[in-house]
Amino acid sequence: MSQGTRWMHYLKQLSAAKVPADIIEKGQNRVIDASLTLIRERAKLKAELLRSLGGVKASTSLLGIPLGHNSSFLQGPAFAPPRIREAIWCGSTNSSTEEGKELNDPRVLTDVGDLPIQEIRDCGVDDDRLMKIISDSVMLVMEEDPLRPLVLGGDHSISFPVVRAVSEKLGGPVDVLHLDAHPDIYDAFEGNKYSHASSFARIMEGGYARRLLQVGIRSITREGREQAKRFGVEQYEMRTFSRDRHILENLKLGEGVKGVYISVDVDCLDPAFAPGVSHIEPGGLSFRDVLNILQNLQADVVAADVVEFNPQRDTVDGMTAMVAAKLVRELTAKISK
Repeated sequence: MSQGTRWMHYLKQLSAAKVPADIIEKGQNRVIDASLTLIRERAKLKAELLRSLGGVKASTSLLGIPLGHNSSFLQGPAFAPPRIREAIWCGSTNSSTEEGKELNDPRVLTDVGDLPIQEIRDCGVDDDRLMKIISDSVMLVMEEDPLRPLVLGGDHSISFPVVRAVSEKLGGPVDVLHLDAHPDIYDAFEGNKYSHASSFARIMEGGYARRLLQVGIRSITREGREQAKRFGVEQYEMRTFSRDRHILENLKLGEGVKGVYISVDVDCLDPAFAPGVSHIEPGGLSFRDVLNILQNLQADVVAADVVEFNPQRDTVDGMTAMVAAKLVRELTAKISK
């Protein structure tokens, strides 16, 4: 049974057993409260340590959202967060970012763990409520100054509730830099408004982003272009990357808004660099292209995500896991200060 139907299966079983609706709801609430309490208390402890150390304006805090059921093809991204963490601390490399920040310094990187998505869904919680729970978990991290969330997906549907939480917590829209092979801006792909292919439509219609820049696009339909025009999205397609490179490697974002959010879909990279993704799309960015864009970006990065790594399609030596881990390292360097 797929993750996408499991929650409905359990809910039907409960209903068939004539378990009263109020008992089901109370059980769901207890699971949700326990899940959010775990995130809240871990964030509090991490932030207390940083405040006692002092001298920290912003520290990156990892938050895993292992959600895969809103993928239109494969659901393997649900298994990505622990694999990314394993690769971050793999003994084959060191704990330094390219600019010399040390990830084993809590002033640079902390970790509040994973929101237990499947356990919550197994209680029959639907996606409307699940999206709010994800937003709540992000807010819990942001409430603990100086923590800033770097979210490990998961499929790209998680970006909507995360950006919503960031915008609402900061009190206004952010600028979003989105690296991806696909624009993910369908109104409701295959009838699912929370599809991983519709996350940025939800972000834009909610007013959570002022500017949305999409980089690496090379699989786009007529609807994708029409939606981009509707929302005023700035799309940079791979077919014109050589012409646009100078612009993209000298971006300045966030002036007049609450900060900048970065969303990196691992399939923005050419599959030669990252084969472990659900939607393989040749002709993408090199890894150094991505790092040049991120490292040269002038912005106050308030939060970020790395999504759509699918461990079930990775090479036997975990090549894409290491790529995702490197993205996390360099995003951490961008956020922490």
